[in-house]
Amino acid sequence: MSDLPAIDALDTAVHTVPTDAPEADGTLAWDRTTLVLVTARSGHTTGLGYTYTPAATARLVQELLTGTVTGRPALDVPRANEEMLRAVRNAGLPGVAAQAISAVDIALWDLKSRLLGLPLVHLLGAARDAVPVYGSGGFTTYGAERQDRQLRHWTHESGIPRVKIKIGESWGRRTERDLERVDRARATIGDDAELYVDANGAYTGGQARRLAGPLADAGVTWFEEPVSCDHLTTLADLRHRLPMDVTAGEYGYTLPYFAQLITAGAVDCLQADATRCGGITGWLRAAALAHAHGIDISGHCAPSAHAHAAAAVPGLRHLEWFHDHVRIERLLFDGVLDPGGGSITPGADGAPGLGLTLAEERAEPYRVQ
Repeated sequence: MSDLPAIDALDTAVHTVPTDAPEADGTLAWDRTTLVLVTARSGHTTGLGYTYTPAATARLVQELLTGTVTGRPALDVPRANEEMLRAVRNAGLPGVAAQAISAVDIALWDLKSRLLGLPLVHLLGAARDAVPVYGSGGFTTYGAERQDRQLRHWTHESGIPRVKIKIGESWGRRTERDLERVDRARATIGDDAELYVDANGAYTGGQARRLAGPLADAGVTWFEEPVSCDHLTTLADLRHRLPMDVTAGEYGYTLPYFAQLITAGAVDCLQADATRCGGITGWLRAAALAHAHGIDISGHCAPSAHAHAAAAVPGLRHLEWFHDHVRIERLLFDGVLDPGGGSITPGADGAPGLGLTLAEERAEPYRVQ
């Protein structure tokens, strides 16, 4: 056992990247996104992981997690994950602590597969070759021309046959504009592409019920967080009333929360985010939970972090090809996959781990810590 490679160190870096235009959804506006990067080291081998979160997450990694995992066997990622969960008990797991654990866990899986010389999907075992994606953006701050250009890029240029826009503008106070934008989106993408909407919990239950008819008329098949994901009873009621799939779960940090969401009958497809729910370890467990209850799972945002794990589960619906995160991942990393034709193929080039390397020269101008 003493001959097994050990985790020698964890390093952190923080990068903040401005958006390419003002962005907002139904409940939040932003003009920059912060990525906390974790590098796990074993001898001369390194693995990287990351999460989209405040810079304070890096300090939590350094103060609570580095000492917890350093010296442990680099191949025993689930053990390290469990130790990290215990280490943040008094700090509080949901939120920043869970995101810190997620970034470290992703880095450890990347490190393990690099130590073994395998793409992560081959280490986990593939359930599929191709991973479907959907184009995601369509922010409420976009005018007609910018929304049209973005949707055309995905559907007409990249061949992605499913796209999503944000609705619920101003906490649900601009429903007429929401519906106008949905109609324009349908006109842009044509009749053959799938159209999804995401309210980010901006509506009341009554609003969501009243909007369901017009949304269905526009061919919307996916209604994400029509109400807050904290309101499981209302979400479950909507799921049984609305004609399209009702989905949620991106703010799930723990497996018990996903279990509550599923057993409440609140979702047709579970969304889970590996950069929030405990990394690759937590995401695979969420996928197994969904599969046991006969529903699909969809990977929320951060597509480069999810790609290999997504290819390893049978009940995958798709990954979110989120505009902000795709732009940042292409900027900071080499090895980002191409979604042409509507899917990505992790591991196809044989690169070990996630297949990502930090593009240090491109990344340095955005490093803030």
